[in-house]
Amino acid sequence: MVQPRTAKFQIGQIVRHRSFPFRGVVFDVDPVFSNTEEWWDAIPADARPSRDQPFYHLLAENADTEYVAYVSEQNLLVDDSDEPLRHPQIREYFSERRGDVYVTRKVGSLN
Repeated sequence: MVQPRTAKFQIGQIVRHRSFPFRGVVFDVDPVFSNTEEWWDAIPADARPSRDQPFYHLLAENADTEYVAYVSEQNLLVDDSDEPLRHPQIREYFSERRGDVYVTRKVGSLN
């Protein structure tokens, strides 16, 4: 069994995709790939990342829309643009932004 690596990015951290024009905030981390085989098979074989690395759930956005993305660690970089995120679900997970990270909302709190 492969030992999971320590995640490079933390919950609340703002990241961007290495190759595609989107960015987002991390709201969950899987230590290794934990999505469906259908999702995995939809990635072209020559572009598939290794399964034995952290995968991140992002509240993601591009110029046109907001969505949830599932991205391998190797495809993420720190986003240092200082631009605000507009994803409508941010308030469900985070209470505020402090610098380059969002602060996790306390359970049961919507303030």
